[in-house]
Amino acid sequence: MLTILEGSTFCICDDRGDIAAETSGFFAHDTRFLSRLVLRVGGATPLLLSSGRVEHFQAAFYLRNGTADGLPRDGVSIARERFIGTGMQERIWVRNESPEPLEVTVTLEAEADFADIISVKHHDFSLGDPEHAQPLPPPAPSTYDEERRQVSIVDSRGDLGTRLVFSKPGTLVGNAMSYTLTLDPHERWDLSVDVLPWLQDDADTVEQLDDERETVGDVVAAWTLRVPRVRGGWESLRRAFDRSIADLAALRMRTGDNRRPLFAAGMPWFMTVFGRDTAITSLQTLLLGPEIAVGALAALTELQAHEEDPTIDAEPGKIVHEVRAGRCAEFWFPRYYGSVDSTPLYLVLLAETWRWTDDASFVQRMREPALLALEWIDHFGDRDADGFVEYSRQVDAGLANQSWKDSGDSQRFQDGAFAEAPIAAAEVQGYVYDAKRGLAEVAREVWRDKELAERLEREADELRRRFDEGFWVDERGGFYALALDGQKRPVDSRTSNMGHLLWSGIVPPERVSAVVDQLLSEDLWSGWGIRTMASDAAAFNPISYHNGTVWPHDTSLAAWGLARHGYTAEVRRIARALIEAAAHFDWSLPEVFAGYARDETPFPIAYPTAARPQAWAAGTPILLVRVVLGIEPDRERQRLVSTVTDELPSWLDGLRIEGVRAYGRTWTVSVERGHVTIAEGV
Repeated sequence: MLTILEGSTFCICDDRGDIAAETSGFFAHDTRFLSRLVLRVGGATPLLLSSGRVEHFQAAFYLRNGTADGLPRDGVSIARERFIGTGMQERIWVRNESPEPLEVTVTLEAEADFADIISVKHHDFSLGDPEHAQPLPPPAPSTYDEERRQVSIVDSRGDLGTRLVFSKPGTLVGNAMSYTLTLDPHERWDLSVDVLPWLQDDADTVEQLDDERETVGDVVAAWTLRVPRVRGGWESLRRAFDRSIADLAALRMRTGDNRRPLFAAGMPWFMTVFGRDTAITSLQTLLLGPEIAVGALAALTELQAHEEDPTIDAEPGKIVHEVRAGRCAEFWFPRYYGSVDSTPLYLVLLAETWRWTDDASFVQRMREPALLALEWIDHFGDRDADGFVEYSRQVDAGLANQSWKDSGDSQRFQDGAFAEAPIAAAEVQGYVYDAKRGLAEVAREVWRDKELAERLEREADELRRRFDEGFWVDERGGFYALALDGQKRPVDSRTSNMGHLLWSGIVPPERVSAVVDQLLSEDLWSGWGIRTMASDAAAFNPISYHNGTVWPHDTSLAAWGLARHGYTAEVRRIARALIEAAAHFDWSLPEVFAGYARDETPFPIAYPTAARPQAWAAGTPILLVRVVLGIEPDRERQRLVSTVTDELPSWLDGLRIEGVRAYGRTWTVSVERGHVTIAEGV
């Protein structure tokens, strides 16, 4: 299947351009506005010559006819070009390649069922449970206005619909627009179709799509030119970095009243705001400039909860987990707040963005929502007042597990038993520690609130002490548990979450080396990345979503943590492995891949339903470049510095990053003779 998209509008089709599978379609506002679009030439489906994406928002399909309807084999060539903007624009060309005149029938079937996107996803055998999924709605009826060359498909409630505007009049037969052509030798016939979704009294026009077609490419090109450029050094690293830029460009979207820019979580089912994904990707990509992080913080602030609403797991101060629109918002949630880590990660992002910008006015504007988020952490996040933030869903339709490993079977003891809520996930305590340390600095330096700064520092120190007492397990070389269950027992499986703890800084110095040894042990290190669960655990499965697979973003955060503690050789080992894995995925790291050992497989094994591009996977090479070169902001001196003190390996020599932006200026990072230099300008 092929997916093309622009923002949260996208199309999933087969390699001939047809929308015919149960989970394909044209989607906007989290609603399927076309469930079928099938081209037939001479009464038959054309045969594929070649097809693919031209840009993330445009694809081309080159086809030939079969021998149906008396047509000579390969007598007709067919081309389809598809563009996605706020709607979809289809251009079809049919050309007689034979030396004789031909009579050709061209039909384009179109149907719309207006199913919500989550219901469609449930019919995917890999992601959902089709045998128990609710039946999808039947196609809505079509009407044809011949004078306006327009087919209208309107939902039974009348509040949304799809308009198909044809450049040439045809005959509507059932659900198919039909054209009977007589083509002279080498004569070409063409047709344009604009597919326009509408909600309520929305007044989209064909002219909008024509205008968008001219401007979308320019907007993407402008953004791509604004981000840093990587030159020299290891070719694989450059290719992975460049592909990440292209993938992130595809995932850029705007949201909120002020159309804030941020990255959607992933294609195809998660082209929307996810609080956790938004925060982590923004942290990974600060090297590209602060605009995305600032936009993400503004958007998440607009979505911050201000009232307690157990039907959507919302509480005052909590940052949103997921946003949905259209039919999806009706059948699921318009906003859902079921993530325990979005709120502390929001604060971590705020503090880190300030470190890169020193923008006091922005941080002043963020004071009230930041304090509200802190209050959520201390009150609603810690309902039993034990000092740890726990989760337990309030609505049955919500997520049972609300940490980043949010699949239903992810919280497992070493013997395979399931942990029961309320669950205090280990990495979440690290995020809270980091958030309070970062906000203490903001409170002291910007808000001029010494009392708050000192309180947050005391609370962070106490959390660090109590965390070590509660989560440390002395067995198997010593490690931190995955979580505490509802009875405050350590969930004693060894997992990748320990890498997040190094990143957050919550690990006491005397424990760091033991944690590093665990992360790079044979049980957790696959050779391509860090497994989500150690291979000696009863629940380990290299193709289980969160119980043995490798998630690139997860491993990249561990690398960041290792870098913060000076483990530069280990950071480079991880970075090389992930970049070498990217080469096997056309340089575009997927959301997740299998956790088989590298010495057992000649290449990383794909996970069948992994989103690609996916935001924090695409952010991984960007972050790896930052951590292997030790690039850090020095706010007091208003410049970028490198924390790397030892000699870099030869594969980094000659690497040059131009156009890194911080403190309103541009910086160039270079590696020469094994050492990093950072200079202002290009």
